[in-house]
Amino acid sequence: MAYKITDECISCGACESECKNEAISESEEIYVIDPAKCTECVGWFGSPKCAEVCPVDCCVPDSDHKETHEQLLEKWHKQNPGETPTTA
Repeated sequence: MAYKITDECISCGACESECKNEAISESEEIYVIDPAKCTECVGWFGSPKCAEVCPVDCCVPDSDHKETHEQLLEKWHKQNPGETPTTA
């Protein structure tokens, strides 16, 4: 499933620069994750980088956007045509 950023976000921006899918952006009050672009870092890394770098643990799985590993990898391939994933 995609990740989301909760209201506990302190708008530090640590997560935005870690997202190779460019799924994270700043909104008026907190950062947000675009579920259409989020692959939980499948294809790039072994675990979601946003959650790893967040100092307040506000990057969490979004139960409204459930996807299998295969669906996340397929989404990654569509966003990165011709690329070879560094993780599968």
